[in-house]
Amino acid sequence: MYYKNIGLTMSRNRSSRQRKPRVAGGLHQQSRQQARNPYQPMQVISEDQLEAIHQASMQVLCDTGVEFQSPKAVAILRARGATIGKDNKRVHFDPNWLMAKVALAPSEFILHGRRPDRHLCIGGNAMAYGMVASTPNVSDLDRGRITGNYEDYCNLIRLGEALNVVELQGGYPVEPCDIDVNIRHLVAGAAAVRLTTKPLNAYALGAKRIEDMLEVTRIARGIDSATLLQQPSLHSVVNANSPLIYDATLLEGAIVMAKHNQPVVYTPFTLAGAMAPITMAGALVQQNAECLAGIAFHQCVSPGSPVVYGSFTSNVDMKSGSPAFGTPEYAQATIASGQLARKYGLPIRASNANASNTTDAQAAYEAQMSLWACMMGNINYVLHALGWQEGGLCTSYEKVILDAEMIQMHKAFMQPMATDVDALAAQAIGEVGPGSHFFASPHTMSRYESAFYTPILSDWRNFENWRDAGSLDATQRANRIWKQILAEYEEPKLDAAIDDELSAFVARRVEEGGAVPGE
Repeated sequence: MYYKNIGLTMSRNRSSRQRKPRVAGGLHQQSRQQARNPYQPMQVISEDQLEAIHQASMQVLCDTGVEFQSPKAVAILRARGATIGKDNKRVHFDPNWLMAKVALAPSEFILHGRRPDRHLCIGGNAMAYGMVASTPNVSDLDRGRITGNYEDYCNLIRLGEALNVVELQGGYPVEPCDIDVNIRHLVAGAAAVRLTTKPLNAYALGAKRIEDMLEVTRIARGIDSATLLQQPSLHSVVNANSPLIYDATLLEGAIVMAKHNQPVVYTPFTLAGAMAPITMAGALVQQNAECLAGIAFHQCVSPGSPVVYGSFTSNVDMKSGSPAFGTPEYAQATIASGQLARKYGLPIRASNANASNTTDAQAAYEAQMSLWACMMGNINYVLHALGWQEGGLCTSYEKVILDAEMIQMHKAFMQPMATDVDALAAQAIGEVGPGSHFFASPHTMSRYESAFYTPILSDWRNFENWRDAGSLDATQRANRIWKQILAEYEEPKLDAAIDDELSAFVARRVEEGGAVPGE
């Protein structure tokens, strides 16, 4: 059958033991412990300005409204007391009613992985970094830019599993375009649960795809449906079709997610000057209105079901109309969005985005701008944290490694600085005295292995030695590193009985034709 020919049936390991974390590619990796942001979130707008954005959002929601293109979604909203326009699509939200619904959403929740050591906290001061998702193309230094395919999809899942800084899969790290769209979610989903132990994403492209992925996830975790209902294990991103529209297909998928107590990240796609007002304040008003409308809808379906406030506001190049990312405006919008989410007591998602067409200095400095904004804004879920390139049109293997390095540095920056008596080192300074050095002091030698962050990419050699070793720049070293990681990757095998159950379910659904678009 077709699904076997593309590698759905994989070799099995009859042992269910869990291996200890390895150092991927011979690299120094930080532990798998989830980062907690110890710093107070930055505020780029005052409390008065924050309230002004909130009030303007309420005005938009009440007077203009948001179009919900699913009759089922409209029926749910009408039954819960929302005001529906004459076209049976435009929903007008009373501010008090809306805020009462939003208040039902939890401020944080646990997203469950295949193993207990992969569970994540989403919310509070926790930060989680997810792989790039949904790009149609993939690139590396050897092949250049090619169309997304199943082989690269699997390799990028493997890479995300091996890198400790990757804490969840945000979706397809590249679109496997060589798999028929009707069964793509089944083939890709089955591969993902075999290749990674980290929490997964499902695309809310209709109810059937979500139902299938919920079953794939349930089987992979070895739990029953009642446990899945109590333990969020799958997440989805639902984008507003900005301005002010929620698509019918996405809403149908979101309804299934909410009914099964699984989190949806409601994310408007608000690019100032294109799909949103050209002012950043205006774009934030629209983002906030669209996001709150989606979150309120989610609570109408299933009160208390987890949601995430999604931020994706940036600007465009007004000469070309092309999206811009990693800009000062994008950073301001990300941090302000964090303020808005905390105002409502909601977890927040943003992204590590850049607009560079290749893995170069622009890709790095725009990514750093995005990552710093995520840290300073106390973002809980950083989607597209590794590998995003070309404004989201391409996944770069080398960029995955560069981003892993930058995220490791950020996580190291979030570690507390020791200031105990021993760390203050007054005695060591006295022992060394004037005019000597600390390289061989007992204080240094006792901490030699763990004194500082060990980089993945940096080549700290003098110019002559670096030149004689081949003169590789960071992108070239990244090319060598991702290949080494994949060569050393070990599949986290499913238990044999679980593997059999998964194969049987996917085979049956593939035989049935999967899910047609919008189903």
